Amino acid sequence: MDDGVALRPLVRAVRQELAALGDPAKAPDMQRYMRSELPYRGVGTPVWRPLARRLASAYPCADLPTLLATVRELWHGARYREERYVALQLTGERRYAAWQKPALLPFYRELIVTGAWWDLVDTIAPHRVGPLLRTYPAEVTPVVRAWADGEDTWLRRSAIICQLGSKAGTDTELLTHAVERAIGEREFFLRKGIGWALREYSKTDPVWVAAFVAAHPGLSGLSRREASKYLPA
Repeated sequence: MDDGVALRPLVRAVRQELAALGDPAKAPDMQRYMRSELPYRGVGTPVWRPLARRLASAYPCADLPTLLATVRELWHGARYREERYVALQLTGERRYAAWQKPALLPFYRELIVTGAWWDLVDTIAPHRVGPLLRTYPAEVTPVVRAWADGEDTWLRRSAIICQLGSKAGTDTELLTHAVERAIGEREFFLRKGIGWALREYSKTDPVWVAAFVAAHPGLSGLSRREASKYLPA
């Protein structure tokens, strides 16, 4: 899976079209807001997302190794942040849905660790890892538990928020494990992630979330406020 060769015409097309669509007047504010080391082209989501879909159709990857190599080329060789956004969008294209298997977890781990910021991680965790967890729980659950037990902030956040779209299919034992491993941490993105995950699940099972909050007095004020947002007063 690591031996693919990047689809260079796709890589070139992504970079050329982002350059053509960029708005230099918007780029500095976008970079400042995101606190990004990479500069921006000034291409917003309503523009780069359909661009990624159009180019995925125009330059389809013939197999998974080619897709992964192409995404890595765009991701690790990115000169502008929108290149990473497009790379990530490519991984979720419908034409590649059959390739979404647990074997991709090391690849998504690579993107989480090297992306290391919320705009990227908050797409990968719930929209790439989450579906794998729901479809292949036996294979994916131990991996997510290991992320929760580790030291990397972004893998830990991913373990907490990867079930955002699971609703009634939420593995509450796994959610509990991921949250409890981060209770007491001062890191904002962990505290915020806990509140977000519990708040979202409260839309499905407010009784469970209320009981969880009551049973965990060590939750930070931020986590508790977020978790309780939709709970009965």
